[in-house]
This record gives sequence, C-alpha cells and structure tokens, in this order.
Amino acid sequence: MTITHPKKHLFPIRAATRRTLLALLGAATLGAAAAHAEGAWTPERQVTLIVPYNPGGGTDATARAVASRLSVLWNKPVVVENLGGADGLIGTRRVIEAAPDGYTLLFQVPSVLLMKYQRSLKGIDPVGQLAPVTAVATSPTALVMTGTLPFKTLPELVAYCRSKPCNVGSGENSSKVRAQKFAADYQLHDMAVVNYKGTSPIVGDLVSGNLTMAFTGITAAMPLHKTGRLRILVTNGNERAQALPDVPTSMEAGWPDSYSVTWYGMFAPKGTPARVAQAIADATREAGKDPHVREALAVAGAEPAFTSPAAFAEMIRQDDARLGALVKRFPLED
Repeated sequence: MTITHPKKHLFPIRAATRRTLLALLGAATLGAAAAHAEGAWTPERQVTLIVPYNPGGGTDATARAVASRLSVLWNKPVVVENLGGADGLIGTRRVIEAAPDGYTLLFQVPSVLLMKYQRSLKGIDPVGQLAPVTAVATSPTALVMTGTLPFKTLPELVAYCRSKPCNVGSGENSSKVRAQKFAADYQLHDMAVVNYKGTSPIVGDLVSGNLTMAFTGITAAMPLHKTGRLRILVTNGNERAQALPDVPTSMEAGWPDSYSVTWYGMFAPKGTPARVAQAIADATREAGKDPHVREALAVAGAEPAFTSPAAFAEMIRQDDARLGALVKRFPLED
C-alpha cells in the first residue's frame, strides 16, 4: 500500500496528540511482535503427511518433495504415508479424525471437493471438517492416450472413437466427471469409463493398449510421452503447460469449456489453531524456495503456488462452485 504524505497539515498536531499517536504505534508494534511470536509454531516431534492415493502419481511426488525440505527446516521427520482407497476418502478420513495439533496433515487435490456428492457419504462434506492450510502447486490436467494408436491430434482421436469402441480411465472423482463431460461433448455414447485405484495402473494400461485414453495429471505421463509409449494430446489449462510447450491446450485443439487445473494443497484437521496453520503455511512457502523442491515440481509438471490459509480457502471456494456445476450434469456413482 502506498502512503502519501501531505506537504503540510491542515491542522497542527499538538504535543499531547503526538504522544498519543506514538503510544498507539508502539502498542501496535508490540502487538504485531507478540502475534508473530505466538504464531511461530514449530513441531516438537514427527509430522505425518497423509497422501490419500497410491504411490507414483503427481500428488505423491509433490508431497514427498515438500516433506523432505520441511524435515530439514523443522529438524523433525516429516513422513509421507500413502493411504489410498475409496477415491481418497480413507486417507482423508484419517486426517479428519486426527488431533488438531499440526502433527497430522493431508495432501489433497480438487477431487476432495466432490466427495460430498457420493451417495455413500449421504451429503457429508469432508472439506467442511478440514482446515485449509496452503496451496502448494498447480498443474493442468491432460488427456493422455495410448501410444499404440497413431493419432496425434484430438480430432483424430474423436473420429476414431466414433467408429470403434473406446474406453477412458479414471483414477479419482474429478477425472470421472471430466471423462463424462468429454463423452457428452463429443457424443461418444458408447465410451466406457474404467475406474482405477491411482495413476500408476492407468499408465500401465495405456502403455499396453488396454486403455484408449485417460484424464489425469501430467506427472506420471511425461516420461513416457517423451519416449512415445503414450501421448499427451492436450492439456486443460488456459495456457500451454511450461513443461510441455509443444502440446496444445484443449481449447486450442477445438474443445471449448474444458478448463481443468489441479491444485495440490495441504489441509489440517478442523479446529487446528490459526497460528499453527499459518506457521505450517509459512514453512511450506519457505520449503518451496529450495532448488530441489522447485526441480521436483518442474519434473512433475507443476508450478509453485504457495498461499496463505485464507487464499487457499478462497481457491477452494471457487473450484467448489465450478466442480459442483459439473457434477450436477454428470452425477457420481459409488
């Protein structure tokens, strides 16, 4: 904020007024210092970071890079625990039920926002039982196809799927919704959506040709894309991914209204003190300055996006509205 100082006062400030102002400024400074001291929480023992998906995907890779640096900054172990299953619900519930003390954290993606639409949860919203701490990175999702087919453009793939049976893999809720939207937009009524437990088996079936395509993050696909064993046809951001400058966006390829960018974010149990959440966010931002963390994010096709708890909460609110509109069109099935 820019403060403009007038050249002279319209009314002179009396000595007593000056003393009052100085006293107020001093009190404000002491108050800010006290707040900073109060918020300077650091763990006294091991911190567990739950990744509610199987190892090998972008969520896992990003979490491990950050956890490794946090261990150094805090001088305490930050252990990543993969607890997959039920579209991320098992690991998410573990954090919801943990003590709100900063020692059990959750690393999640936008699919957590769709859990409340699952019939089995009967309207229970896991996000409402969590405290947003910080976004860590963002990465566009991508449409990835098997390398056993010769197509190199989205229109070619669509034309093929209109003439031959095709299937699309999904590892979590948000990719299920995107797969259904793609099939509806291109009137691929016979396309089968195949559900997987994580990204690694999807990649395996894409490579073998058992799966035609998938909507997933770009992390696990990039190495095999470069070798030609599978192909990233398009990414779903507003701009081309920095890690894949030669791959067009879905909008460039002719699929409008296809925006889908994954965030990787950290949550704590609801009730975690604000000073603890802020201290974790501050430490995570500091961890993000490390060259090894930056390199790990780049390899994963992600871009740094460290935020305050409040800014992350606003990001969640906006994504919740967007995904909620989609799931009304394409309901989730348990």
